[in-house]
Amino acid sequence: MGKTKQAAKAVEKADRDATHKAAEHRDQPLVKATGFLAEIGDQPQLVATSIGTVVIGLIARRPDVIRGGVRMLAAHAAATFVKSAIKASVDRTRPEKAIEDGKARFEPGKSDEHEQTSFPSGHTAGAVAVARAVARDIDGAGTPAALITGVVAVAQPINGKHYLSDLVVGAAVGWIAEAMVSAVFDRVAPVIENVAAEKLPLLGAPVANA
Repeated sequence: MGKTKQAAKAVEKADRDATHKAAEHRDQPLVKATGFLAEIGDQPQLVATSIGTVVIGLIARRPDVIRGGVRMLAAHAAATFVKSAIKASVDRTRPEKAIEDGKARFEPGKSDEHEQTSFPSGHTAGAVAVARAVARDIDGAGTPAALITGVVAVAQPINGKHYLSDLVVGAAVGWIAEAMVSAVFDRVAPVIENVAAEKLPLLGAPVANA
């Protein structure tokens, strides 16, 4: 075995051992409670939050909030697409299942079984993408969004849902997806907003804290 493969195996083992250690208390009520709270990072909740942001912006006539909600939706969609593509090509046993069975897979594959789709963390990818998006447009939202994202990520290994490396890759997916979306969004959004301001003056009307 070459040095590169040996190093990869060592990193994988350290990742596995650390995550399994972190998941030792996954059945305790307090730990389970963190898992329940972390479900805010699941796809339906993030989509609902993004749409809700748009609705709030429309009601309050806040172009910045509307823009933030739309950006959140777009960033989440991009992150979901990328993480789904990776999951569809890699089989990795979730920590909880691996601990119970004593067997862990981490290899190319196309399994659609929930227990074999640990890599990467979709919750983390989506949460990071949405948090980054909302921070760009809505003043004061960046810090709370980052804190919530941290809770979503930390809850995954201690509940046996994901390995630490799943979180790292998931976060990278969310970060890159949002950056790519925003690179396009920042060019397109001003044009759309100008048209909206002309056609729907009440919607485009500036407000004092926009």
